[in-house]
Amino acid sequence: MNRYPRDMIGHGPDRPDPRWPGGAKIAISLVLNYEEGGENAVLHGDAASEAFLSDIAGAASWPGQRHWNMESIYEYGARAGFWRLHRMFTERALPVTVYGVATALARSPEQLEAMQHAGWEIASHGLKWVEHKDMPPEEERAAITEAIRLHEEVTGARPEGWYTGRCSDNTMRLVAEADGFSYVSDAYDDDLPHWRRFGDRDQLVIPYTLEANDMRFAVAPGWVTGRDFGDYLIDTFDALYAEGEAGRPAMMSVGLHNRLVGRPGKAAGLARFLDHVAAHDHVWIARRADIAHHWAATHPPVARGARPSEMDRDSFVARYGGIYEHSPWVAERAHALELGPAHDRPAGLANALARAFRTASDDERLAVLRAHPDLAGKLAAASRLTAESTAEQASAGLDALTDAERARFTELNDRYTAKHGIPFIIAVRDHDKASILRAFEARLDNDTPTEIGTACRQVERIARLRLEALA
Repeated sequence: MNRYPRDMIGHGPDRPDPRWPGGAKIAISLVLNYEEGGENAVLHGDAASEAFLSDIAGAASWPGQRHWNMESIYEYGARAGFWRLHRMFTERALPVTVYGVATALARSPEQLEAMQHAGWEIASHGLKWVEHKDMPPEEERAAITEAIRLHEEVTGARPEGWYTGRCSDNTMRLVAEADGFSYVSDAYDDDLPHWRRFGDRDQLVIPYTLEANDMRFAVAPGWVTGRDFGDYLIDTFDALYAEGEAGRPAMMSVGLHNRLVGRPGKAAGLARFLDHVAAHDHVWIARRADIAHHWAATHPPVARGARPSEMDRDSFVARYGGIYEHSPWVAERAHALELGPAHDRPAGLANALARAFRTASDDERLAVLRAHPDLAGKLAAASRLTAESTAEQASAGLDALTDAERARFTELNDRYTAKHGIPFIIAVRDHDKASILRAFEARLDNDTPTEIGTACRQVERIARLRLEALA
């Protein structure tokens, strides 16, 4: 099977109502990344110094050497930046989630104690603040296991949440397989939490952010002043709050680092944002673990049968082979396309089937058209329609015609078939008897190529409606 694993549809056009506590119009997650003491450093047994997310312009990794300037910038985050942010949050009594690198927490016992006294959630940010993209799966699995062990040893509790950040394409699966996590945040794909299936486990994903994030003080294009950062956060909040007022509440993540926004000029922008939020009612500021518990209780994973994109060929054809009337070959060819999660809902599946139909030969498409029954014709009278056609014709009242109506349909069927060589096809679920008759009479005057094109489009519409009925 040719399958595309990425999910490009998510919640779809009508995202669910999260039903935030207190009728909140927005949920805000303040995330403080504690990485200081867990970054790349020869002193930590790494091959080179850190080069990521600092105020050093064009920073480069120094193989085999300590980078004093880089180390001291990270130290600022622990020594000064953390305490500035700690005061900012505790004075406002704001709940915070800390993404704590296990080795960094182990090297910062006073900061850890302050987090715990404030009631902050301490989620895992991995064992070390290093790159994982080239790490073999078994090595990364071992690092996850050790991060959990060390986190529990240092904090006294197993972490509920996980965010690697500098992750590999195996990270999400490996964390889900580690079991016991209320949520994973190594995704930036939505404005709301969502469930993702790994093997036999439904794992909750609470998406994080790289844009409402102070890391852009250290990358280009990025923030220059604290006001830049504060303005962006305020604009994001205002847009999402307005969506919440319109009945589409969402979630806003704010990503923070001690060594970045912990600097005075940058912190001023964050303070402006927090004061702006405080001036609004119906805002739920919550730890990510609390958001995870709420989502799991309000929107638990839904048990689903086999997804179309995961079905084998025989199962797929058995399920969808009748969508195009008496033409299972359409489903057979659709199954061979590049299917993925986006094709597990009616719109995507209808598109896959339509592609198979549209790329068929003229003779094959004509055979599909001719496989359709006459409306209210002899097959209907003899109860020999497919179940789908029977239900469709009944939906428009074609199973309860008067003698005069039946005679009129018979006359039109005969004239139409004699002129165009195909039965008259229309998506009857979109119509009633009167509108069907009007369309019938109007389309009799079309030339045959035009009418074949119209009939093909109606076949695709019928398929779409049949798939919705199956969903």
